[in-house]
Amino acid sequence: MKIVIAIDSFKGSLSSAEAGKAAAEGIRRVFGSADIVIRPVADGGEGTTEALVTGLNGRFAETVVTDPVGRRINAVYGILPDNTAVIEMAAASGLPLLSESERDPMVTTTYGTGELILDAIKQGCRNFIIGIGGSATNDGGIGCLQALGFGMLDKNGRQTGYGAKGLSQLVRITGCNAVPQLRECSFNVACDVTNPLCGEKGCSTVFAPQKGADPEMVRKMEGYMRKYAELAKSFAPAASPDTAGAGAAGGLGFALMYFLNAGLRSGVDLIISETGLEKAIADADIVVTGEGCIDGQTAMGKAPAGIAETAGKYGKPVIAFCGAVREGAELCNEKGIDAYFPVLRSVCTLEEAMDSSAAYKNLADTAEQVFRTIKLFY
Repeated sequence: MKIVIAIDSFKGSLSSAEAGKAAAEGIRRVFGSADIVIRPVADGGEGTTEALVTGLNGRFAETVVTDPVGRRINAVYGILPDNTAVIEMAAASGLPLLSESERDPMVTTTYGTGELILDAIKQGCRNFIIGIGGSATNDGGIGCLQALGFGMLDKNGRQTGYGAKGLSQLVRITGCNAVPQLRECSFNVACDVTNPLCGEKGCSTVFAPQKGADPEMVRKMEGYMRKYAELAKSFAPAASPDTAGAGAAGGLGFALMYFLNAGLRSGVDLIISETGLEKAIADADIVVTGEGCIDGQTAMGKAPAGIAETAGKYGKPVIAFCGAVREGAELCNEKGIDAYFPVLRSVCTLEEAMDSSAAYKNLADTAEQVFRTIKLFY
């Protein structure tokens, strides 16, 4: 029997690789001679770098970058064997880097994300996979572009300040001092957000409040984004604020698409493609997936649903494990997950459930019992 395990992280508890190892341990108690393939997965957010570096035997690199509010911090990214760089923008510009009181999209910047790209270029990387989930920013990506040498200039011809406040100062865009190696680079962006840059579904209206914006700030930032989109046409005539995904990561999607010629792709599709997971699934007897919480959002393109869709192409049964089941989880059955199982085995506190050693044991024990059931019919 060949079993492919591709479980997303149980965030705050188990990494994707740890979850896969736990499930494999439980399965081997039942099918000791099974051919088990563990592939870490992610959907473009937290864990994307680890999933690709681990799954493809890459390595981690570390550099010092600017965090969302201007502090210098250490940030990690990945380099794959073919010298492709794997970057999570959240490592430099993510919301988890800030306290509640520090959340303010008028000042938070993507500059550190640009510094990660720049460091990878200096390491010889020319192909990039960038996950843009979890941002703390709403600066249209201008900070990232400034770090790469683009001129985001104010009325005095100087670089604008950080954040959406910098957007308010923007009067001219130039690329004459952009890092020349960018012309040799290609960018694939893992993104499951289809929001445009502006409008009622745009990044300022939909996402900025989660990053600390009040209604007046949202109103101002909407205006700044529209002006930015118009100015961008002088550099990239095709630039449109209405493009799906342009509003991802506070407009970083717009900057990557129109200044770096990046392609935006579904995060899980990108991971499946880059890791060769589809080939492994095609040869499997059973596919095991899951994530920390299975609910209606899972069915809307998150990693387990993407894996189930791929398995469905080859008629493979799919089992999912999760920490918790919430409203809408039944939709996952319609998306190709044949059965899902929460791993909690007794009443406990959230803190107890999130304990990594407890979560590991619960997942292994639950996998064992599920596969004991399967063995009855094998």
